[in-house]
Amino acid sequence: MIHTKPRWSVPAIGAAAILTVVLATPSGAGSGHALPVRAVPAGAASPTSGLPPVPKVNVLRNRPGTAPGMFFTTPQNPNDLAVPHGPTIVDGKGRPVWFRPIPAGEIATDLRVQTYQGRKVITWWQGEHVNVGAGRGVGYIADENYRVIATVKGSSGPADLHEFRLTSRGTALLTLYPQVQRDLTAVGGPKDGTVFDGVVEEIDIATGRLLWRWSSLDHVPISETDLPYAARPDGAPYDYFHINSIDEDAEGDLLVSGRFVSTVFKIDRQTGKIEWRLGGRRSSFPLGIGVRFSWQHDAVWAGKDTIKLFDNGTLFLWDGYESRVAWIKVNPGRKTTRLVKQVTHPEHLSTIQEGNAQGLPNGNTAVSWGPTGRISEFSKGGKLLFDAALDKNWSTYRIFRSPWRAKPESAPIAVAQGGTVHAVWNGATGVARWRLYAGTAQNAMEPIAETAWNGLDTAIALPAAATSATYVKVEALDAQGKPLGSSNAAPRTGR
Repeated sequence: MIHTKPRWSVPAIGAAAILTVVLATPSGAGSGHALPVRAVPAGAASPTSGLPPVPKVNVLRNRPGTAPGMFFTTPQNPNDLAVPHGPTIVDGKGRPVWFRPIPAGEIATDLRVQTYQGRKVITWWQGEHVNVGAGRGVGYIADENYRVIATVKGSSGPADLHEFRLTSRGTALLTLYPQVQRDLTAVGGPKDGTVFDGVVEEIDIATGRLLWRWSSLDHVPISETDLPYAARPDGAPYDYFHINSIDEDAEGDLLVSGRFVSTVFKIDRQTGKIEWRLGGRRSSFPLGIGVRFSWQHDAVWAGKDTIKLFDNGTLFLWDGYESRVAWIKVNPGRKTTRLVKQVTHPEHLSTIQEGNAQGLPNGNTAVSWGPTGRISEFSKGGKLLFDAALDKNWSTYRIFRSPWRAKPESAPIAVAQGGTVHAVWNGATGVARWRLYAGTAQNAMEPIAETAWNGLDTAIALPAAATSATYVKVEALDAQGKPLGSSNAAPRTGR
């Protein structure tokens, strides 16, 4: 059904009614070049792999026609910040492939495959979450061996969590949330109030040099906001704009999403001026049937003059509309807009924050439904092909699906406990099977069993004939049976 959304009638609300989550322990500052990686505390390590428990992705539907590749997630549990968080790759069956635990009190967002210096890399943002839905941290770039080869921050401080987009020029487009003094009387605030600016920066990754900067306060008046001043958390700066995505067209002009103005802006790169607005109080075009959106995320180009966005349609202030992914055709010359298509979840999910929609090479669309903890993939025609749910209280801001081949620098690990051997190789993507060796001495082991790879920690039952073995090791095999790597010999424990 096509949405026809009215303008919002905002109820009075006190700041005490706002649920906020404050994460402590700020991230270390990054620069535009490689930095040492912070040590990761042991945390609640599992007795097998030495890694903390990995949040589960429970697959509910997996039909033919899905795109190839793995899912790139950044699970968060705001109800338990002490449990390990970190960027996580899972396969199409929800099995973890790679997990990077990060320091307690930090979160990660925006894990995906991008291209840097002509090769595929994975990137993510990592740092502290502040109580207005922004972040203070660093963008990370890692190679196919999971080595961090560069980190990126803003020109004058930490990068925000919403966008870390690489360009073909060896640069990164970042969002930032600097605090600025402004007269807020137009929205019911003080004359000497503090507001968050919505900033885009382009940073040269190799040098850390600032190449381009755009400020919402220079171009979008505070009075354009849809967010009441009273809705800000007590003592927090007023977040009138809430920048949450950046995209770039073939000419280098930028598409910027301001969530709290319910508007997508096209920005002229040369001048920084707004070429046009889509949505909000000052839309440059009339909005066609079903086009109106609100509180959106992830506005990107999906072909010439077509914008794809995640239309939340709701906020923490009230229960809102069913969330959707919308494709909107914009004709600036004729000043027209048209809803091309939309997809919604069969369970009518309403997503008060976060969310994204990635266009896949086969025409499908991968969707994160934000704090609902659901991730989906739809066919080009809108059929739900894949659906999964993270464990209770877990969610992922964005989801991406991409092919990815990687081989860690570290060797596999074997851990033998009683009659079970655990084979672990964190991040290895080409493993199809594990071969188990056992013996009474480290240099006298024979192959005794094989089993299919079954996730980051694959359990192998020790055959009854090998119960006298005192040492074991595992060898990773590809689909053709070629060895990819083997562990050191490990003593059996708990016999």
